[in-house]
Amino acid sequence: MRFQTEILVRGQAGTGEALVFTQPISFWGGIDPTSGRVTDVRHPQHGASIAGRVLFLPGTIGSSSASAVLLELVYANHAPAALIMDAPDAILLLGLLVAQEMGWPTPIAVRLKAAEQGGFAGQTVSVGEDGLLKVL
Repeated sequence: MRFQTEILVRGQAGTGEALVFTQPISFWGGIDPTSGRVTDVRHPQHGASIAGRVLFLPGTIGSSSASAVLLELVYANHAPAALIMDAPDAILLLGLLVAQEMGWPTPIAVRLKAAEQGGFAGQTVSVGEDGLLKVL
């Protein structure tokens, strides 16, 4: 299975186990920036770690602090290996841009419709610097 995605923020290619969220999440209060664990007890993926995984997001629940959480995840080496988003979230993606300005290695962020994300659950996937998403 291969998909050419739209690159939202250029970054390092990433490979890892796909973690497909079944509901949107707020990074502020929903993800622990020191561990990468989902802390929102109402979220279906509560307790899962996003660290080093290819994270599929059907949507986000906004907070102006989401970018700070993603920035902290990058700094602490607990960021996802890649972000796959249904729709761009400028506030969240700002965290990757700031991390790049700081000179830190950052994961690539790409766009793929939520309807196409579910088939990747539990698979090992890679996202190339060119935005090519494939199952390994």
